Amino acid sequence: MKRVVILGRGAAGKSVLAARLGQVTGLPVIDLDEHFWQPGLNGTPPAEWAHTQSELAGREAWIMDGDLGPYDSALGGRLAAADTVIVLDFSLVRCAWRAVRRSRERGDFWRWLIGYRRRSLPLIQRAIASHAPAADVHVLTSPRAARRFLTLTAGHGKLGS
Repeated sequence: MKRVVILGRGAAGKSVLAARLGQVTGLPVIDLDEHFWQPGLNGTPPAEWAHTQSELAGREAWIMDGDLGPYDSALGGRLAAADTVIVLDFSLVRCAWRAVRRSRERGDFWRWLIGYRRRSLPLIQRAIASHAPAADVHVLTSPRAARRFLTLTAGHGKLGS
């Protein structure tokens, strides 16, 4: 495990999992939101985003945390470089509750959150099959499953190997 992509519905806990996985593995964590969103919550233009993501994915080892939903025109690039893909498929109720508690969100965020399993998840599954067919894929459906994954990762010597 040297190049990890973490995807999932908004407020599922991608950043928390990435930070904890980074602690367990020693891999550097790249928060894609920090690289993608510009002032005023404007997204990076597609060509520029593809270039930025290519540079990030070209690094030797990383955990890339972020699911930009309909704004991510370059998902295939980071998937192609990944050896491990983690999809947090937590319930809408859990994620909506977390989103309400953490901050005010725009309407496009809520549309993405609500329609995630119907619209985004099938696209992600196809992208994984197309761009990362040899990657180790983990679909985690609860916080308990995420904790178990972290425990198993730490316990089985998958640290940067």
